[in-house]
Amino acid sequence: MGILNVTPDSFSDGGRYFDKSVAIRRAYEMVEEGADIIDIGGESTRPGSEPVPLEEEISRTIPVIEALAKNFKVPISIDTYKAEVAKRALDAGASIVNDISGLRFDPEMPKVVSKYKVPVVIMHIKGTPKNMQVNPQYEALIPEIMDYLRESIRLAMKSGIAEEKIIIDPGIGFGKTFEHNLEIIKNLYEFTLLEKPLLVGVSRKAFIGKILGDAPASERLEGTAAAVAISILNGANIIRVHDVKEMKKVALVADACLHFPRL
Repeated sequence: MGILNVTPDSFSDGGRYFDKSVAIRRAYEMVEEGADIIDIGGESTRPGSEPVPLEEEISRTIPVIEALAKNFKVPISIDTYKAEVAKRALDAGASIVNDISGLRFDPEMPKVVSKYKVPVVIMHIKGTPKNMQVNPQYEALIPEIMDYLRESIRLAMKSGIAEEKIIIDPGIGFGKTFEHNLEIIKNLYEFTLLEKPLLVGVSRKAFIGKILGDAPASERLEGTAAAVAISILNGANIIRVHDVKEMKKVALVADACLHFPRL
């Protein structure tokens, strides 16, 4: 899953693809580099970020989706927790909803996903993007995340979303400390017990920078590669990344090792 942030303030590439024509070019480039899905987001959810007004998020994302959907090779995902943004995006040609709140922030979101019969990524978050990194605490990290995801799965199915359309994401960096993120990656296989495709987003995140001596986001490529490879070996099915060309190669090698000798 290639990340396309059409925002001025995302933590890693804020402003780089804010211009519509540049964003469209990047989307096609990511497909050429090996992306299987393009995930388009119009609101930064970095720690401490403020919500973006509905119409602003729509104006950032929908023109890009409309332009791409005409003759695009791969599915387009809309990264939003707002039901109206999801609806507009699906009408414009998107075919996946990626909701960081696990269907919790907008009560209308499950209805929209159910109506359009599209896959949905249900992610775990503790708090909101604005406050999630203010001393997040858990009594039992993995069980609490599992319980949250189970409840979101129940909410999805109760709303009419088909079980086979649900993808789960433990939410690396979303209400987690440095130690929490490492614990999740090390124990990622536990989430396979939920019997859903597992998406993991480790790309360029702060925990990698900390391991590498406070390296900035632009210098976390090799660290991201290591986290991606370990995530795949521990059960991840979908990897959400900025550096598609490089991580495609990492994924190919990790998959070859994981599935040997069944290739």
